[in-house]
Amino acid sequence: MDESSQEKIQAADNQSLERSGRAFIAVWCRAQEQVAGHVPPSQLRALEIVAAHPGISMRELADDLQAMPSSASRLCDRLEAAGLLARVPVRTDRRQVSLRLTPAGDRLIRDLNRQRRRDLDAVLERMTPQERERLGQGLAAFAERARPPDPC
Repeated sequence: MDESSQEKIQAADNQSLERSGRAFIAVWCRAQEQVAGHVPPSQLRALEIVAAHPGISMRELADDLQAMPSSASRLCDRLEAAGLLARVPVRTDRRQVSLRLTPAGDRLIRDLNRQRRRDLDAVLERMTPQERERLGQGLAAFAERARPPDPC
């Protein structure tokens, strides 16, 4: 295969990946707008991190958000005021706090995940079993190759 043919194949692959990425993001964001439209994306991301890591520290949250600790703290102030997040003093060091979802925050994340799953299932139901199998294989291969190498 000559270089021109390889470039055309690569361009078609890139277009397909971009189109697929936009479609996935649209489905993902539609659920976010339906369930959590009142919560800005940065705050929702923080809630999702805390949901995945209950008891996370403010510093760890800031690292995960790639934000300054002061910015993460202000974000948590807003989430706390909205009744979605609680700061809990660490027993061994009262200067430290761990972050946890409130029942309302937990309900919001569960509802969001449930809606995302419903929306994705609706798309998958319109695909043939063969298309779903190829999609699964392709996504698994993509995830494997996109994963950063182990540092050690």
